[in-house]
Amino acid sequence: MNRRNALGALGATAVALGAYSSVHAQGAKKPEKPDDHHAGHFDACAKACAACQLECHSCYHHCEDLVAAGKKEHAKTMKLCLDCGDICAVAANIVSRHGALSATICEACAKACDECGKACAHFADDAHMKKCADECKKCAAACREMVKHAGMQH
Repeated sequence: MNRRNALGALGATAVALGAYSSVHAQGAKKPEKPDDHHAGHFDACAKACAACQLECHSCYHHCEDLVAAGKKEHAKTMKLCLDCGDICAVAANIVSRHGALSATICEACAKACDECGKACAHFADDAHMKKCADECKKCAAACREMVKHAGMQH
């Protein structure tokens, strides 16, 4: 089961990062000059989502180990980290290509990051969980900033 979860996390990471890099490598349609400022918010958001996805999936495995060691109080964060990481991966993918549903997925991503980050922050004495909470906070902020600019892009 651990191996399957690890492979799934790696696959999701590869998809998110691959989509981000391939869209830019293929010369995806970039906005006109006046919207360059808005494009920067999309790029920053996609990067923050990809980073958060990696951290959430790493924290999932950390929590999984803690739960296996009998620390049942980490069961909720384990599940939240997995869900949040998956949402972040989808958000990174859609936002990296400036998809039409960028604002929609980022609103959901910000909410998921709020919930996951809050749960992980309860374990502030655990460096791994604190790092996850911090990444969630950064991602939620980047998503909300991108949403402000998404309507101006198109």
